[in-house]
Amino acid sequence: MALLSGIRVISFNHFLMGPMGIQYLADLGADVIAVEPIEGAFQRKWSGADKTVDGQSMLFLCGNRNKRSVALDLKSPAGREIARKLVDGADVMAENFRPGVIEKLGLGYDTVKTSNPRIVYASASGYGSDGPYVERPGQDLMIQALSGLAAITGSVVDGARAVGVSAVDHHGAALLALGILAALVGRVASGTGCRVDVNLLSAAIDLQAESFTTYFNGVRPGTVRQPRHLATWYHPAPYGIYPTKDGHIAISMGSLKALGEALDEAELAATSERDIFVRRDEIAARVAARVAGQTTSALERTLTEHGVWNAPVNDYVAVEADPQVRHNGTFVTLPGATGAPITLVAHPNRYDGKAPEVRIPPQPLGAQTTEVLTELGYSDAEIRGFARTGAIRG
Repeated sequence: MALLSGIRVISFNHFLMGPMGIQYLADLGADVIAVEPIEGAFQRKWSGADKTVDGQSMLFLCGNRNKRSVALDLKSPAGREIARKLVDGADVMAENFRPGVIEKLGLGYDTVKTSNPRIVYASASGYGSDGPYVERPGQDLMIQALSGLAAITGSVVDGARAVGVSAVDHHGAALLALGILAALVGRVASGTGCRVDVNLLSAAIDLQAESFTTYFNGVRPGTVRQPRHLATWYHPAPYGIYPTKDGHIAISMGSLKALGEALDEAELAATSERDIFVRRDEIAARVAARVAGQTTSALERTLTEHGVWNAPVNDYVAVEADPQVRHNGTFVTLPGATGAPITLVAHPNRYDGKAPEVRIPPQPLGAQTTEVLTELGYSDAEIRGFARTGAIRG
């Protein structure tokens, strides 16, 4: 996939949001050079479920395909010199250090744009580049708590609850890629780059745009936690997830008349559509009582026949086996950099019907350091000298 062919991105990113956001650009053909410290970035050292494949962490495998790896000691004069040379020839520089750190390394925006005015300079942070929280560590769970996401995910019965994935990191990654692409398009007309700032707190609130818009306009609710069985505080009944005889089923949209007929619940079928909000707890309870004794597959058939939108609640085994997921090629298995097979979540979009391929599996630390320094014009002797002093690792 060569949509971004000719675009060079220098990525000083760690954790999840930054690496994943830049991975989208790498998938689309950008030449992404991931610069890490010589001991490796955080994503190589922490792994979900404490799992590794040939020493490769799950966090690293998640967001580092289609990138070349360069390891530099940015605290050394030689490391900083190499980094500046990389950035001076780049279209995009992206970083997610805490605010102020990158400036101390001589790679702040004001410095970089002086020598490369066409640079698109993307900074990702927890809370923003300034403000009262600027010194706080920014991490997905804490942002879920601060942003209200944990509150609306929780129920009135059980209280607040975190989303089951790093949802803010993932959404922030998409916004980071979006911001960079917008700045690159703008550069075509202006001839100059700009600074793009993305932060997790704003990303988490953006993820709740429908909920916050409903909350702020008109009468505010007493709580934003989910009623029993229902999926959100602002949807009517029966919109929610209900236990079945052998699992759970999501019941989305459809008339109460159709739902009542499907569930053989005459009173539900006779309930006015005007009551789907004011009587939603009662409606949800009636639905729950009716579906509890039926199997998920039987409910799927009956509800579908009556035009009620529904879906089984799949666990990961079922997701992997789902025919649409398989048709979409959502999961891709390939040999990793060590030779061991790895399974990744593919790029989510299609372009002219095709998905971007994995050209480069996530690479060992510094695998392309020599290659990239040679491209910058350094001699073999200079590269060996950098290695001897510890300024690089390859």
